[in-house]
Amino acid sequence: MKTTTARHPMRRAVGVGIAAALLVALTACTSGMETTEPGAGAASPGGSDGALTIAFLQKQGDQQYFVDEANGAKEAAEAAGDVTINVVDLGTDSNKAISEVEAAIAQGVDGIIIVVPDQQIGPRVIQLANEAGIPIMAADDTISDASGKAAPFAGFDGTSMGEKVGAEAARLYQAAGWNAADTRIIAAYKEDLTACTQRVEGAASTFSEQVKDAPQIINVGTDNSATDAQDKAGAIITANSGVKNWVVWGCNDESETGVVTALQNSGVSPDNIIGVGLGAYLTCKDWKAGQVTGNKAALFISGVEVGKAAASSMIDLLRDGTALPPQSIANTEIVDSTNWEQKGVVCT
Repeated sequence: MKTTTARHPMRRAVGVGIAAALLVALTACTSGMETTEPGAGAASPGGSDGALTIAFLQKQGDQQYFVDEANGAKEAAEAAGDVTINVVDLGTDSNKAISEVEAAIAQGVDGIIIVVPDQQIGPRVIQLANEAGIPIMAADDTISDASGKAAPFAGFDGTSMGEKVGAEAARLYQAAGWNAADTRIIAAYKEDLTACTQRVEGAASTFSEQVKDAPQIINVGTDNSATDAQDKAGAIITANSGVKNWVVWGCNDESETGVVTALQNSGVSPDNIIGVGLGAYLTCKDWKAGQVTGNKAALFISGVEVGKAAASSMIDLLRDGTALPPQSIANTEIVDSTNWEQKGVVCT
């Protein structure tokens, strides 16, 4: 399968890191999280029976997944009692990410959970937290300290997620009876984000394994927003005006739905589009409205469960000094127009 990359100017969102607190795993029956075996970590503070304040710093906090994640953290805090979650939207601003970590430290918070806008400043933020003696952990995007040691993490297995998307796209492609000659695949994602590259590479690998003569893949760099994906896809569609059928996947629902919207706006029939989202919170909008759409399926990921897992981990660390595993990996599953509601997708 041939892959090409469409290069576009992109804003680099530089973000925040995390460090040496450990992450507790919720059991599958309570959180849907699969966990690794306990690993080594920093000494647990523990012993705090009083009120706790945890800073929850998120990139792109206006996206529905991250809204759900913050709500999940608040639910865990309410269940634990006497815990305040201070949610901050970092957008994609590197300077804001660092300044908000510094502000949280100055405010004397008990712990920090962070979703980094960019993985490159992880060492700096980890250092800040360590020097202040405040535990910090990552959600969604992994980071490492200056020595390369990965920080505790709650989120998803990016490669596995991509493999599920690729498998579903391959199944739909074969069922449609399309061929490589008149089909192209668009993979839209933030090219400098590890979680994104893992997802799209996993999708491409599985698709090519299941489809002997796979279509060409066109990689499109985006900032992971629907608007940018739609804008960037326009030039690709124009340059490939003779293509009849399109398969679309990306790093998140925003990237996939943005491309599908661009295709449909250019006159491509939904019948000639196989879009497989990642998140389901946007792909479900067309399903909810009963519209014929190129958004055929999506991998459902629950931000609520990740938020619960991260907050519960931090609370247990602070209150009990519980030894926690370095990773907690959330379950994911494919949904479509027939089952998204029963699977619990929150449609924005």
